[in-house]
Amino acid sequence: MRSSDIARLLTLSAIWGASFLFMRIIVPVLGPLPTAFLRVTLGAIGMAVILLVFRARWAFKGRLGASMLLGVINSGIPFVMYCFAARVLPAGYSAILNATTPLMGVVIGTLFFRERLTGAKGLGVLFGLAGVAILTRTGPVSMSEPVVMGALACLVATSCYGLAGYLTKRWISDRGGLDAKLVAFGSQLGAAVVLLPFFGYVSATSGIPGPATGGVWAAMAALGFLCSAVAYTLFFRLIADLGPLRSLTVTFLIPPFGVLWGALFLNEAVTMAHFFGGCFIALAVWLVCKPPKALPAARRAAS
Repeated sequence: MRSSDIARLLTLSAIWGASFLFMRIIVPVLGPLPTAFLRVTLGAIGMAVILLVFRARWAFKGRLGASMLLGVINSGIPFVMYCFAARVLPAGYSAILNATTPLMGVVIGTLFFRERLTGAKGLGVLFGLAGVAILTRTGPVSMSEPVVMGALACLVATSCYGLAGYLTKRWISDRGGLDAKLVAFGSQLGAAVVLLPFFGYVSATSGIPGPATGGVWAAMAALGFLCSAVAYTLFFRLIADLGPLRSLTVTFLIPPFGVLWGALFLNEAVTMAHFFGGCFIALAVWLVCKPPKALPAARRAAS
């Protein structure tokens, strides 16, 4: 891996780790649904600007609808879930729980897409559940119903991410593929369209919870443009240069940054529960993501 690839990987991890910090700043003021809606809307605008800068062809090849529907699953629902979790969970908690995405992919693939559950993957799921239990039961936030519901909201989000991976292959890749930047734009647009009526209803019935300062709007702009549009562009570039498996190492690096930003800017407590819970989840992700061993030459020849 080149030094430039490592730099981009660390940059992407720092950006996505900061998204949980930004949500903790924004959600208490704007509320969960408005925060999620504004994020995907700004993300769509940012992706449109990137497409114009790169002079990309707006050729969806009949797959705009699929891209928009993917956005509901891959952005709309997860962002709402993380925003609800941000009301009760520290940024570091959500960042660590976000790392369970590959584990949810294993469960969903086994249950609904006929993926074979290997021993390593099964063990990884168990380690992941242990990490979640350690974090929620022994962390600095007292165990309570809101904390459990916040953790479950994060797991719903990662389940959506896991499902979206399979649907992307079925709806996009297996049908001839599509420029990843177009998929990212379509997904943000689809999420914005679906969340718009909910945003309108909440705004009409409840209004904005409180006056938003310049810092809140700056965090909102960073969440939409930086953590969505720019981050997706970096991620797709990494996939092109390193391949999908090596790009998944970003999953290991987001939690430390999420915990770090929360501690530095929100004075969130960092305890051994973060360390042990994060280690269990990191081990689980490694077990799930590691490539299978190649068959020995003799066995390959015999087959």
